Amino acid sequence: MKRFLLIPLAIILVTALIFGGCTRPAAEVPREIRVGDPASLTGPVAAFGEGGVFGVQAAVDDINKLGGVYVEEYGKKLPIKYIVVDTESDPLKTGTLAEDLVVRDKAHFLGTHLEPPHMRAAMATVADRYKILAVMGTGPFESWQGMRMEVTPPWKYTWGYGFAIGTPFPPGDFRADNPGYLMMGTWGGILDEYAGLTNMKAGAFGADDPDGRGWYMGFIPGAVEMGLDVYRADEQFGIYPVGTTDFSPIIQEWQDYGCEIIWGNCPGVDFGTLLRQSHMLGFQPPMVFSTRAALFYTDINAWGGDLPNGVTMEYFWSPELIGCPGIGDTTPQSLLERWTEATGEPLNQSIGWCYMGMQVLIDAIERAGTLDSDAVSKAVGETDMMSIFHRVVFLEDSQCHLLPCAMGQWVRTDNPWVWEAPVVFSYNDFLPATAEFLFPIPYD
Repeated sequence: MKRFLLIPLAIILVTALIFGGCTRPAAEVPREIRVGDPASLTGPVAAFGEGGVFGVQAAVDDINKLGGVYVEEYGKKLPIKYIVVDTESDPLKTGTLAEDLVVRDKAHFLGTHLEPPHMRAAMATVADRYKILAVMGTGPFESWQGMRMEVTPPWKYTWGYGFAIGTPFPPGDFRADNPGYLMMGTWGGILDEYAGLTNMKAGAFGADDPDGRGWYMGFIPGAVEMGLDVYRADEQFGIYPVGTTDFSPIIQEWQDYGCEIIWGNCPGVDFGTLLRQSHMLGFQPPMVFSTRAALFYTDINAWGGDLPNGVTMEYFWSPELIGCPGIGDTTPQSLLERWTEATGEPLNQSIGWCYMGMQVLIDAIERAGTLDSDAVSKAVGETDMMSIFHRVVFLEDSQCHLLPCAMGQWVRTDNPWVWEAPVVFSYNDFLPATAEFLFPIPYD
């Protein structure tokens, strides 16, 4: 008798599975997509965090205005919640904070702003530990790859974006044979036009951190091949401990050797010290290039006086970019206007880099149709899209997207913020130069 009584119950259960099995219980549908990001909001790397977080949040605001990100698995759009915590520019805090974002804040993904590679390594480790996708800016390709390949196996869940110093692209890649996608090639363009007006003697410097040392090791051999006489390059002269307050021994040797070109990679505060001491010692090279240190207005403005005048740096994202759509009606120019209105400052390039990072994540989620990290990671690897920072395609082996390069130079303006850095050299039509290169630097 009991067996017969169980038959109707079984029919009810089967019917429920057939007609209700495809409907996810409401409790399992997230109210939002949580993206956690440990960022340097204070400390020596804060200029990266300040602009980068603004750019990511701008992209989040734009997609949320459209109702959010459509996730096919749930059959609806979900808004993004961007959760930022301050690392205080301390790489030792990055991993702990990233883990908190995953465990306590239940972040679905990590990223997506850009900082120097040593600030992102611990985050990549956390991403692999919890098998959670991270899309983030990782700085110079050579430095990041050097760190990534030291890990066994190399980080799987992190997809990075940055720029290449001189590593060639594989045959068939749309960036192959375009010097405008290599820092070395872009710098070489300015050298071709102006270095012949100097004695070709150069001094190189680099902070003794993964970014600075990686830059020195990747860049200087190429500079020597291009014909520059880089002072004591084989001895790695100019690599110094971060936070050095006395650069006079380095400056004096450059001066005695007659160096007329200076280029290096270090934090902004260190380069400000180097510049002040160079002026005090009467060292006035006609060409000065500074990677990382001169990227951002807040850093160069802190140097004081006329020290920024004529300093040239790598230039990536510009409001003058052509054919580069944002989300909704956002354009490169309107994004800059939002930044200036909010901060009262001129361009911070990170706003565009990092807006793009969030665009990539949004696009991958929509194509994957799920919040599953493995599925979205696969979609990121298949990305081929036009973004607010031009075309985005990741290299499969390195899991990196490499950005176009240009050169910018700080000059005085009549604007309230005094200093701006227009593009002075570019190989790419979509990232045009808007000013002439100032040479030699006027020290009057």
